[in-house]
Amino acid sequence: MKPKVAPFPMARLRRTRASGALRALVRETQLSAEDLIWPIFVRAGEGIEEPVPSMPGVVRRSVDRVADAARMAADLGIPAICVFPYTGPESRTEDCAEAWSPDNNANRAIRAIKAAVPDMAVMTDVALDTYNINGHDGFVENGQIVNDRTVDALVRMALAQAEAGADIIGPSDMMDGRIGAIRRGLEEAGHQNVTILSYAAKYASAFYGPFRDAVGASSALTGDKKTYQMDPANSDEALRLIERDLDEGADMVMVKPGMPYLDICRRVKDTFGVPTFAYQVSGEYAMIQAAAGHGWVDGEKLMIESLMGFKRAGCNGVLTYFAPEAARWLRR
Repeated sequence: MKPKVAPFPMARLRRTRASGALRALVRETQLSAEDLIWPIFVRAGEGIEEPVPSMPGVVRRSVDRVADAARMAADLGIPAICVFPYTGPESRTEDCAEAWSPDNNANRAIRAIKAAVPDMAVMTDVALDTYNINGHDGFVENGQIVNDRTVDALVRMALAQAEAGADIIGPSDMMDGRIGAIRRGLEEAGHQNVTILSYAAKYASAFYGPFRDAVGASSALTGDKKTYQMDPANSDEALRLIERDLDEGADMVMVKPGMPYLDICRRVKDTFGVPTFAYQVSGEYAMIQAAAGHGWVDGEKLMIESLMGFKRAGCNGVLTYFAPEAARWLRR
């Protein structure tokens, strides 16, 4: 229904903007630390916090430093951490077997976080790109990324993460049928309460570059990912993908990247009314940090404005590298 507004001067819409107290009373969208999921990068070694050059302020942590990061996040009121492993060339293979090793860096990090902060929700990434010598999210055969063999491997990967204590499984691979296969695998293995947050509408985007640096996939990647990630020109397709993943057993869904696809977030929330998340990806983060570093923008204000945009578009929460900084700002 179209809102009715009295004519001027009976209605002066600036009245409710006249003070901070009035603006707070009529504010339509709220942002809190509880809306944030913090992606972190974990690597082998001890005592390491290694800066990621293309992501100012972001580091790769060795597993022994992950617990401290989790405690800090919990103290700031952040409810969830998403673990991404950095994998060196020596651990990348054609068969991607390290992906489901119980002792890979990601699974060790899951156990470390749950031991340090049991109530912290731990999310994982399910895709083969960080373990694949080809840098792709699926197996490569004769130059093609094959679907069904990849899905079998993703189920093994998800089960290993669930065994390590993951609360939220995040399939980011965009293979057909993987949500149903993972859900069946979790049910059969007794992990009925493990949640699936599907990267259901993941676009073949140029915004992922710094992330690939962070996980060591940039130099490994051969070709592109356009045969399995979405065409940035498509919107209706995203709704078909969301509906399919929900039918297959996804509990929550994600749109990735975030800021260029807020229209998709809004359509998903309005159409399905399910828990909807967005990922403020590495390129989005790096652009804001770079502009702030040059003094071209107010970095803190832009950070909060960008996160508020996700909430206004209907998102329940956001994966963002800004999570600790934003939580501190919100506390102030």
